[in-house]
Amino acid sequence: MEVDAQPALNAEGLAMEVDENAPVADAPTANPLSGEHTWELTAFSTRSGRVLSEPFEIGGYSWQLLLYPNGNNRADAMALYLAVAEDDQAAFGLQRSATFKLILLSSVEGGDMVKETQHTFTTRETDWGFTSYIPLVELRDPARGFINNDTLRMKVVVEVRPPEDLLYDSRKETGYVGLKNQGATCYMNSLLQTLFNINQFRKAVYHMPTSEDAEPASSMPLALQSVFYKLQFTAGPVSTKDLTRSFGWDTADAFQQHDVQELNRILCDRLEEKMKGTRVEGMINKLFEGHTLNYLECINVDYKSSRKESFMDVQLDVKGCKDIYASFDKYCEVEVLEGDNQYHAEKHGMQDARKGILFESFPPVLQLQLKRFEYDFMKDMMVKINDRYEFYDTIDLDRGDGQYLSSAADRNLHNTYKLLAVLVHSGGVHGGHYYAYVRPDGKQWLKFDDERVEKADDQKAVEDNWGGDDERPPGGFGNFRLTKHANAYMLVYVRESEWGTVMCDVTEQDISDHVRARLKAEQEDKERRKKEKAEAHLYTLVRVSTDADVAGQVGTARFFDLVDHEQVRTFKMARKAPFSELRRVVAEEMGVPADKQRFWRWSMRQNGTYRPSQVLRLESEDQPISTIKDTAVTRNMRPGVMATLDLFLETPVPPAVDLPPIRPKSDIMLFFKHYTPSSEHPSLKYAGRWLVPKDSKVKELYPLLRKLGGLGEGEALEVYEEVKFEPSVMVDKLGPGITLASAQLEDGDILVFQQALPQAEAAQVQCPTAKEFMQFVRNRQVVTFKPLDDAQGEEGAVELELSKADSYDNVSKALAARLGLDHPLKLRLTAQSHLTQLPRPHPMRYKQFDSLQDMLKSGPYAQVSTLYYEVIDLPLQEYESLMNFKIAYHDRRLEEVSQHSVRISKAATIEQLLEELRRQLPAEAQGRPLRLMEVYQWKIWQLFDPHARVEAIGDNSWHLRVEAVPEDQEDLDQQDVLHAHCLQIGEEQVNGRPQAIADPFIMRIEKEETVGQLRQRVQQQLGIPDEEFEDSWKPVLCTFGGTEPLADDVQVSSRLDTQRLYGHQERNCIGFVHENKNVRRTHAHLNARLVAWQGQEKQLKIRG
Repeated sequence: MEVDAQPALNAEGLAMEVDENAPVADAPTANPLSGEHTWELTAFSTRSGRVLSEPFEIGGYSWQLLLYPNGNNRADAMALYLAVAEDDQAAFGLQRSATFKLILLSSVEGGDMVKETQHTFTTRETDWGFTSYIPLVELRDPARGFINNDTLRMKVVVEVRPPEDLLYDSRKETGYVGLKNQGATCYMNSLLQTLFNINQFRKAVYHMPTSEDAEPASSMPLALQSVFYKLQFTAGPVSTKDLTRSFGWDTADAFQQHDVQELNRILCDRLEEKMKGTRVEGMINKLFEGHTLNYLECINVDYKSSRKESFMDVQLDVKGCKDIYASFDKYCEVEVLEGDNQYHAEKHGMQDARKGILFESFPPVLQLQLKRFEYDFMKDMMVKINDRYEFYDTIDLDRGDGQYLSSAADRNLHNTYKLLAVLVHSGGVHGGHYYAYVRPDGKQWLKFDDERVEKADDQKAVEDNWGGDDERPPGGFGNFRLTKHANAYMLVYVRESEWGTVMCDVTEQDISDHVRARLKAEQEDKERRKKEKAEAHLYTLVRVSTDADVAGQVGTARFFDLVDHEQVRTFKMARKAPFSELRRVVAEEMGVPADKQRFWRWSMRQNGTYRPSQVLRLESEDQPISTIKDTAVTRNMRPGVMATLDLFLETPVPPAVDLPPIRPKSDIMLFFKHYTPSSEHPSLKYAGRWLVPKDSKVKELYPLLRKLGGLGEGEALEVYEEVKFEPSVMVDKLGPGITLASAQLEDGDILVFQQALPQAEAAQVQCPTAKEFMQFVRNRQVVTFKPLDDAQGEEGAVELELSKADSYDNVSKALAARLGLDHPLKLRLTAQSHLTQLPRPHPMRYKQFDSLQDMLKSGPYAQVSTLYYEVIDLPLQEYESLMNFKIAYHDRRLEEVSQHSVRISKAATIEQLLEELRRQLPAEAQGRPLRLMEVYQWKIWQLFDPHARVEAIGDNSWHLRVEAVPEDQEDLDQQDVLHAHCLQIGEEQVNGRPQAIADPFIMRIEKEETVGQLRQRVQQQLGIPDEEFEDSWKPVLCTFGGTEPLADDVQVSSRLDTQRLYGHQERNCIGFVHENKNVRRTHAHLNARLVAWQGQEKQLKIRG
């Protein structure tokens, strides 16, 4: 046996790592995926170039050995490869994996040379092996015994490997399995894995009583039991579809990411309800419920009040907190109520007081929700806090002599907790990915990332999820630090003294017998399907359609072509089986004797139709089924997918008892459909098939067609050819005198015939001809219309059957008639997003789309069947000539006091808009000039020119605000007049950026004015008392990068870019930093449509 250090290569010289010189395998077992083949190459000395062996089959695939006797790209060594058989190399989606040994047989005992490797064969890499299999000098050495009588003997041992997804064994690697992601359910998967690994919780779920007759998809307890049982006892990733169906969720819910904290609360609440009256009643509270004491005590009088509250989780601040202890310190810190914030104590009046929260009891399982998301007032949006935040393997909540505990807390119960799970969110506020780290045994961390479960160390599970800057930036970045966007979002701790109880043993006996039996049956079925998938390439699915299938489907399940092949008799046949075996099975199961069977092969035509087009002619009855290539569709060679062969079974047509002879050059097989026009119930039925001469004229078929359709002699007929139906219907009328040959008819073509209607009768029928009926069927569309203001509800929904070709006017007219409106166009329609199944951000414009089909398009490929409607008070054309605005009015102290809606013509000016708005404003705004501005991210984005048209505002403006122009600012439009945007800034910053706490405002700036002088005028403008203003309201320069303190003697104009005040984020503003005493609401009420539809999210509910 030889040792060769050369790597495995394909014939093009690409290298692969090899396990060399393994011993020759014993005789092959009955494993259908393995086998061996020996090749004897005679006249070896005359061979040169590229030499291929005869094809052979192993593991259900065809292979060949590829040999270069005198070397491939090198002249000193023989090259030897295993190759996909040439006939299979062009197969679509070619992918097969195998481990194989290439053996050079020697006549010398023990002299065989063996080389082993593995490879996944694809269209690009159809061969693999060794470019330097053996040096030519050694090959030709008589003492080695490789060449005997000018013959070289080679053997290959092949073991085909199932697809990689079938090979991965999470259970074997970790003892656990993952959960399949339905689209955006990673947040749910991470929570379910965490709850599953709280053993006492799992046992409680198992102990919930369920009905033997219930189905998991309709019973949430049974569905959860099923998921947990499969996670505990099955081998592969577990589906959660039945569970989400039991929640009452649809496909859109599965693609809508929600908050894991919200899901946790709702799920536990629903489980607690389901557990009432059972032996596990109260278990949820027993595990997760703790209690806090909210207290208040006056400082100068004897007055105290307290309130005990329960909690299922604790929400901890991340911003401004170094670690988990700092968060608890902040949670329990004492707040002093004094000054303007005094407490009104009963019988004592306004008093200084202390208030706070202490813990009266912690639960056995402590769930900590980290507040990684919060509202940024500066940006008027939610942001994610990625700050570094440390948490630890164990935490002691008795620290500081019980500083977090109330006086009533049980001091004998130790509150030392051990970390069980870390739920991680990777991404930003608008989306991302969830996964979890859990250590069920308290030692080894496991990462649960949807289907994949893998081991992890302490670093990855804990420290890497603290957030902050990455201390190990990628190479080449120098000192640049990247923010970690993957960080802990939820922590689960278990009290150390109760770890054994909470993490108790859970066995199969904990689940009821009927559930166990059901789930075992499901698992056996899953294992069977897995085995079938692994061996799929060994079989062919032969789908046999008959006249009965066509008759049963045409006119009901389908109107075009002939059959749905998914709904016909299917036979799973071994690829090596002779065709005679199929005949035998068909005779037994379909009752058609072998001599009465004639099979036709289907083919996909260029126009997209699928027809029986060619009689199946065999070389012999012993011809293997695998050699009958399916010409109808490209052969699919993907692993785990069974090849299909579609056949049409022709049998004798009664009263005949034998199949008619076929004259290939003279006869064609035609299929016939009979259309019956009717004003109420038009119908299309399959009438049969017939072999007819090509030179027949259409009118010569009339007697046959009348017989097939049950029509009277002499009945006038019309005949159409069904040509195609995608992308549009083509049904051509055939004249009676045309021959079938001149009409270019061929085997498998379909003729539709009908009784010819008199003109008067045809006028009374919606579809008087087969062509019109087929077009109607192709274009009919059932549309659900839902009210826009209740997009997720069912109340007010209307269902109409329309045509895809209907115009906007026709669609609106039909809906208006159903709703009983007095005008067909007093409606505005909005399309649906196929991703969220919710309304799109903007309504459709009048006649924006040519047809209903275009109105229902969602993205380049998706089609929906739902539209949303609003009833409006004007016809849509007039309505669209107007613009609607929501505008907030601010008084002279710059406070928002009211909101107003204004509708005005698009042709109007902003000055006219302001005058229209003035009618709704209070007296203080009358007689004063008004100005309109847009506020974006709490900065004044632009002042609108009164002479511009209102169209300049646009449909997607942010916060619109109107105010009376102060007297000293009436000349701001003059070129030499300076002004500044001013902000009120909170003392706390978010991510190092200033946080606006009130609406911005404009101040006139004199050329030599200092910051101190401006500060005094701002105090006067806003009416701020001296005692509040003096030691606060510190001036800063707000830039895009942050804030910079300003001294009182700084000239204001020197720090402002007067040319860049509007329309960009980089403009400088003057800010005043002070304590935020008034929580500022958002601008959402003024952007109702924008907020309601952009980034819209379904409310999370569990209805099961």
